[in-house]
Amino acid sequence: MIYSTATVPVNPAGETRLTRDQVWAGLELKARDAREFLPPGLCTRCDVTEETPTHFVRDATIGGKDLREIITLESGHKVTFFQATGPREGAIINEIVEDEDGALQLRFYCYLGLRDAQPGGAEEQAEQAQFDSETGYKAALLSTLKRTRALVAEGRL
Repeated sequence: MIYSTATVPVNPAGETRLTRDQVWAGLELKARDAREFLPPGLCTRCDVTEETPTHFVRDATIGGKDLREIITLESGHKVTFFQATGPREGAIINEIVEDEDGALQLRFYCYLGLRDAQPGGAEEQAEQAQFDSETGYKAALLSTLKRTRALVAEGRL
């Protein structure tokens, strides 16, 4: 089983301040089309293929892997990506939280397994190390905030 988490401040010193609503708008856009929000070249396809009142489905190619995700939105707070097909099974969560001082934080966490791989084996350990590295999900959080700031500056959010 893979468990990874990362949390970054939404408004570090020197950056344009974002409100909770702006961060949420960015997360919603990212859920629908991750290409603009992830590091360049990481997501090459991202299409919403089904939508219901409670969730939507997207088919994407991320990191060269085709996958289908069922995505739920908890307005203003949390996006959950359930891995329906692809190399992983489980859930990836992006959540807006506040620290003990009330400052906004963007948090990622996941509970995943690799399909057709030995639980706790070398493949899972390598995936865990990638998720926890500086180029893993922390980089995706920072990229999401950077793109959200750009969209705010462009007047699109």
